[in-house]
Amino acid sequence: MNQKNFEYLRDQVKYTGFGEGLENDLKEKLSMQAPNFTLKHNAQYGNDRTASELHFSKSSQSDMYFFNSYKVSLNKENSPDTMEQTFYINKGNNITLKEAYNLMSGRAVNKDLTNKDNQMYNAWVQMDFKQADNNGNYKLKQYHQNYGFDLDQALAKHPIKELGNDEHKSNLLDSLKKGNRQSVTFIRDGAEQKNYIEANPKFKTITVYDSNMQRMGNSQSKAEKQAEGENSSVKQDNKKQTQRNDDDGPELPRTAKKKQKKQSVS
Repeated sequence: MNQKNFEYLRDQVKYTGFGEGLENDLKEKLSMQAPNFTLKHNAQYGNDRTASELHFSKSSQSDMYFFNSYKVSLNKENSPDTMEQTFYINKGNNITLKEAYNLMSGRAVNKDLTNKDNQMYNAWVQMDFKQADNNGNYKLKQYHQNYGFDLDQALAKHPIKELGNDEHKSNLLDSLKKGNRQSVTFIRDGAEQKNYIEANPKFKTITVYDSNMQRMGNSQSKAEKQAEGENSSVKQDNKKQTQRNDDDGPELPRTAKKKQKKQSVS
């Protein structure tokens, strides 16, 4: 077994979000010198469960192995269907397991990506559940820097307590960029109220949920717009918000995906 290759793969697996629990299995598989092998990993996020298969292959010209991709099977709470998606391991900033879970849950993730010319760029990435490739893998839609979504400005439109503390604000931005639905404190009429928010680059805003994870309705959005000094009529505002409720973010798939799929975000 190539020790340096093992250490590199061990760290690659760890920092892609699979932790250190697969280290012994990885070492055993490498010692067997098979042309390819897989490792299995299970995780739970709240009441949602993921089962992952990590795919490795051996070089045809040396004893080096490569971590090529991982396939995630997601079972959402109260859903009989299983969703599957394969994520490629690239030379650049890989999509981690938690980010993969967030993407499969319909949320957007901010990543530094590398194009075909090895040039790095930043973009928000979100699954398009209405489009799949020939393997049935959902396509990843990108909202580049020039698209105009500014997370900082979107947050500033809401009365979020954490924005008043530099450290809390920095942690909030980092969490939202990873695709998390983050708990925050709203201040309304002098009272504190727990809410949840997530980034919504498609509409250049954030989506707000109440303490029961129910999406905030039309009246809340209207009040916040008035606080910003916008003088839209009630009719116009209701129409805009209704359109957003109908088309805000990708529609989650209803049917199970049973075959393996491949996807690159480069």
